Amino acid sequence: MKNSFYKKHLVDITHLNIEDIRILFKRASEIKKIVELKGGDNRLQGKIMATLFYEPSSRTFSSFVTAMQRLGGGIIPLFSMFNSSAVKGETLEDTARVFSSYADLLVVRHPELGSVRQMARYSSVPVVNAGDGIGDHPTQGLTDLYTIQQKFGDLNKLHVLFIGDLGHYRPVNSLSKLLSLYPQIRISFVSPKEVPIQDGLKKYLVSKKVKFIEANSFENILPNVDVLYVTRVKKEYMTESLYHKIKGSYVLTNIFANSMKNNSIIMHCLPRIDEISHEVDSNSRAVYFSQQVRNGMYVRMAILDMILRKN
Repeated sequence: MKNSFYKKHLVDITHLNIEDIRILFKRASEIKKIVELKGGDNRLQGKIMATLFYEPSSRTFSSFVTAMQRLGGGIIPLFSMFNSSAVKGETLEDTARVFSSYADLLVVRHPELGSVRQMARYSSVPVVNAGDGIGDHPTQGLTDLYTIQQKFGDLNKLHVLFIGDLGHYRPVNSLSKLLSLYPQIRISFVSPKEVPIQDGLKKYLVSKKVKFIEANSFENILPNVDVLYVTRVKKEYMTESLYHKIKGSYVLTNIFANSMKNNSIIMHCLPRIDEISHEVDSNSRAVYFSQQVRNGMYVRMAILDMILRKN
């Protein structure tokens, strides 16, 4: 099997094809079995990962750190780059050059769109995008797709509904682009009119001939969907007045959840604020705690393994 991830950057997901994803998910499932059996192995012993996070993170940061540790690798854990030479004015280019001299792989999160791609141009080792502004979040998109695949197997003909702040939520961009690879996929986007999906994503989906609709209410769509993906309002990317205007626009309760198909799933990449009622956590359709979080570790383990090892 060809490993198209080996020594390559993972800045976005548009270069991946269905076969790349199939191989990655096969590796993730193999690793899952190893973790369940003995906690991990030492296949990446001697390899070093540097996490360069210019933006707050708990789940993504911890997921990458845990993934590397379970594979036997070492870590340069910079949780906040604002405690580094970045505060002295060091450029992204210089930071990339320095840390790629220490590490075998860089994992970068940054609040500015395009910043991770900029660092990748100057890094001598592979760079993984852990979120760049309102752009992409490739490893979260792959985690989400893996979670869906684990539930449904065949990804063709599914109906996926995104609700919430879709203008600032990068996992929506990444997962939607991945879904566009699968024939007859249908996507519904429901958001306040102030934060619709980005024009760039619309154009991308149109170019891929994906069937999608945009709306401002979800009640009538819910009974027909296979996957509901709920997003929080991204307070950090908007004015205080806009935040308070759209906050609480959609709240998923058990009444709404129970109107969905029995075999459908409810997803959220977290953190949750108030967009999903806590009563939904125990609903059989909810997979954000029971599967999605853990799957993020397996998928990131597979990504690290395939980037750093050829076979």
